[in-house]
Amino acid sequence: MKTEVKICGLKTAEAVERAVALGASHTGFIFFPKSPRNIEPDDAGHLADRIRGQAKIVAVTVNADNDELDEIVSALNPDILQLHGSEDPERLLTVKAMYGLPVMKALSVRDASDLERIDPYIGIADRFLFDAKPPQGSDLPGGNGVSFDWKLLDALDGSVDYMLSGGLNASNIGEAMVQTRARAIDISSGVESAPGVKDLKLMESFFNAVRQAEAGMPRSGSRT
Repeated sequence: MKTEVKICGLKTAEAVERAVALGASHTGFIFFPKSPRNIEPDDAGHLADRIRGQAKIVAVTVNADNDELDEIVSALNPDILQLHGSEDPERLLTVKAMYGLPVMKALSVRDASDLERIDPYIGIADRFLFDAKPPQGSDLPGGNGVSFDWKLLDALDGSVDYMLSGGLNASNIGEAMVQTRARAIDISSGVESAPGVKDLKLMESFFNAVRQAEAGMPRSGSRT
């Protein structure tokens, strides 16, 4: 099975179109004012229209209220909502009921106990995204360019569907894929020349590294 790749924090037509041309399965648009990747809903909607139907469109929010979500969903018409804040299972149920969209819940990981936090979300979240806990002093829940110990995922139930995120780049993605057998990966800062600025050459190098890793990996018995 081909690895799913989500390029997150897209802000320009050039980057969106190149991501899809390279094989991105998901395109992520971030709605969080503190992020250098923040984008206005209308602008994101125009960009998404360029590749709609070619890749899944993901709206990334952080503890967004109903009014914010209404504006985002109306302008972007996303395929998936990614909740990257402290949203509890009840909030996920509410959001799913409001919009009838799949919800991906992001959880930050530093040690084994952090993975236990998925239990209340099982059966509610349609997918998880495992990111590294932000470094001290960071205002961003993700996109910090740091990774976590992938060995922690060895204890994860194989039925858990997740995207691997956090500090991924062309240099380490092969190791990450071999170690975790993740079938879906998420990258943002690892393909940037500066915070919020996607670098097309880095994107190409990343996809090349993913495909090289796939070519050398046995896929039978791997977890999702």
